[in-house]
Amino acid sequence: MFMGASTNQGMDIATKSREIIRELIKDDVKNLNPIETDIVERIVHSTADPEYAKLVSISPNFVNVSIKALKNNEDILTDINMVKSGITQYDGDVYCYIKDEKVKEITKKLSQKEPITRAAAAIQYAAETGFEGIIVIGNAPTALLKAIELKETGELNVKSIIGVPVGFVGAADSKKVLQKSDIPNIITNGPKGGTPIAVACANSLIQNSKK
Repeated sequence: MFMGASTNQGMDIATKSREIIRELIKDDVKNLNPIETDIVERIVHSTADPEYAKLVSISPNFVNVSIKALKNNEDILTDINMVKSGITQYDGDVYCYIKDEKVKEITKKLSQKEPITRAAAAIQYAAETGFEGIIVIGNAPTALLKAIELKETGELNVKSIIGVPVGFVGAADSKKVLQKSDIPNIITNGPKGGTPIAVACANSLIQNSKK
């Protein structure tokens, strides 16, 4: 399957789309390695927005660390179920705890001390259950900040983070915090991001890990 295509006609469309994308973003990806370039191409393909080629920032060790984790079938944790649903053809496990009853209990308990979103509480729950692997955030900046916090305190064994939350409240700031951390990461600078970008990143890495 190539960029979601599974038929000959679909392959023809996907191939033509990639040719157009490569021409549009060639100057923006000229310093990237092949896997990094593939990630950016998939993001642009999923959004039909070449501007993303200028917004994506990838830490030097992100690809190698992520590919190694995926080859070992380590777990993937997402912030929302829509992101989880979009991650395909992975031989390991993909989790999202945001609707878990235990997360609802944790949210209620923690909110007595300070405000917390259910998305952040789901990351807390993952840490408590011994999660180890890659975190994919496409929606909730609070989940991203919680993951960074728990990694820095040694409570969460996250190998790398796809941090592309979307929105005008907290998203850009949370990505800056991730970028300044020691966690291998990929972000989209500014408020842009979302599920399609998160899924494109994850699926690109999964496909490349099988080569």
